[in-house]
Amino acid sequence: MDKNFFKKVRILDGGMGQELLSRGLVSKGTLWSASAILEKKFHNLVIDAHLSFIYAGAEVIVTNTFVGRKIRLIENNVEEHFHYINEQACILSLQAKEISKRNVLIAGSLPSQKDTYVEDKRNTNEIEKDFYEQAKIIAPFVDFLYLDVVSSGREIAIGSNVALKLNKPILLGIHLKKNNLLPSGETITSIFQKYKNNNWIGLISACVSPEIAENSASEIKELNIPFGFKANLWKVDEPTPVQTFNTAKPDEIGTNPNISLGKRTDVSGELFYEFSKRQVVKGATIIGGCCETTPDHIKALSKLK
Repeated sequence: MDKNFFKKVRILDGGMGQELLSRGLVSKGTLWSASAILEKKFHNLVIDAHLSFIYAGAEVIVTNTFVGRKIRLIENNVEEHFHYINEQACILSLQAKEISKRNVLIAGSLPSQKDTYVEDKRNTNEIEKDFYEQAKIIAPFVDFLYLDVVSSGREIAIGSNVALKLNKPILLGIHLKKNNLLPSGETITSIFQKYKNNNWIGLISACVSPEIAENSASEIKELNIPFGFKANLWKVDEPTPVQTFNTAKPDEIGTNPNISLGKRTDVSGELFYEFSKRQVVKGATIIGGCCETTPDHIKALSKLK
């Protein structure tokens, strides 16, 4: 792909997992959106959700591989389906692109390999092994890898090096707290200076509130790299893994994460547009949504093109 792609304003998709749940996905255990891949009866639901974001104006769709990380599958006793879940999610995104007949790019979601919103403190070799095993399945199908909601410089370095080995550009999605620090306590500037590599095509604040995205924009702008956000609409400003994934057993029906995190109803498509417009004025070129943002929110962003 053109590594200058994000130097112009580009629209990303919205919150895939929550969109699937709102459309009728029944999640087993803590599989969340991976349930939609594991059970074939939900495959059309995935394609339709991708299409809704494309038709709303998304120029990039993200593969439904966020919960395809091996640790989550082990917890739910479906580790043997690791390759299938990640490959099939990519295939479904490609099918959506083909049906749409639009020139959208596909980003391969490569999430933190343990829990979301917290630093992975495991041995470096363990983290690298997990990143590589998932990335090597996804990479052949996608235009670039999206390092999806990572929480520490070490994870950024490991994930970036894996992408480099696979010769894939990478969009870096860092999670931030209200103090503009990563959960590891590192600053945005320090991780950029220490870990940036030549495959980075952009840096965004990932799965953060609109307020956190807005507050961090000035610092990110100074780094002289295409930047932006994938903002969530949780009620909780600083979500934790315990809130996000309940403790349902693999054979039980899981609850929607918005039960514990809450869902904001104060951010309409128009308000999401106004927030995004302010960021574009500041120089942001990568704009999109995360959890609880819908095709209607993305449609509102299309006016910024």
